[in-house]
Amino acid sequence: MKTLLIVAHAPSENTRLMVEAVLKGAQHPDIEQVQARWVPPLETTPEDVLACDAIILGTTENLAYMSGALKDFFDRCYYPCLEVKQGLPCALYVRAGNDGTGTCRAVETICTGLRWTWIQAPLVCRGDWQISFLDQCEELGMTMAAGLDVGIY
Repeated sequence: MKTLLIVAHAPSENTRLMVEAVLKGAQHPDIEQVQARWVPPLETTPEDVLACDAIILGTTENLAYMSGALKDFFDRCYYPCLEVKQGLPCALYVRAGNDGTGTCRAVETICTGLRWTWIQAPLVCRGDWQISFLDQCEELGMTMAAGLDVGIY
């Protein structure tokens, strides 16, 4: 059994729905060998990252940057995971009120330093809330979990 860790900041009802959609996709009934779990960034430990086989990061855009909660996660987990988790498959989704560019750049820079491997370009859900964001998040979760399930990642 492989583990997909979702580290996502969900400070609002809409962002909570987004992380639940990621989980729903990752827990698709056809995906049998992957256990997905969500741990909020302030509760995630280096041990959670060391025990996972892939990670999906989720954040809000805050002043053209990632949430403070996700930054805190990186501050605590970067060095304990640096040498051990190189090549970790990762993905990112951003709930952006504006364009999300600065947020993506900041997270991508840290993940590049960790030598994690991107499975796709960041999913940026920008502008006013759209119900289609949930479908996109579900697809992201399913893509990552299915890839783990069949050994692509």
